[in-house]
Amino acid sequence: MAYSETLADEIRHALAHLPAVREQKMIGGLSFMVNGKMCVSVFGDDDVLLRCDPAVADDLVKKGASYAEMKGKPMSKGWLHIRSSDMQNQEDLDYWIGAALDYNKKIAQ
Repeated sequence: MAYSETLADEIRHALAHLPAVREQKMIGGLSFMVNGKMCVSVFGDDDVLLRCDPAVADDLVKKGASYAEMKGKPMSKGWLHIRSSDMQNQEDLDYWIGAALDYNKKIAQ
């Protein structure tokens, strides 16, 4: 499984304040499970896959994400792909992780 350990470490740091985070190798990379649900993953060439509220997905796409695909087929609307080139710094990564955590809070209840 090819993924950036550097980006994985940045995600670990961003999620460190949460009590229920677990890592699991899947989908060709490393996924971070929050409250037992997949929240964010790092895979390929420093790319991120995140799970967000489908109701805000269109707005997030306007901010630089794209709808995620798996094996050339579109995933459901709440799964987004963010290319490493669209994340210039930790603040950008924190924004995307924040969108995933917002949804995770909703579905964890």
